[in-house]
Amino acid sequence: MGLVIIFAIVTLLAAYGGYSALKNKNFLGAFWGIASFLVFGWFTVMTVLEHGFPTGTH
Repeated sequence: MGLVIIFAIVTLLAAYGGYSALKNKNFLGAFWGIASFLVFGWFTVMTVLEHGFPTGTH
């Protein structure tokens, strides 16, 4: 279940990085940030759908 949390954190950081790079007109950085956001966002959504949301209990 920790994988969902890690994917979600990476997704949020990639979104922030893509936005920040786009704001600074760094188009290569923006491309990689947005691409990472899409890929890790997809991993996050599919992991939640497949394994469920982490509850914190064992």
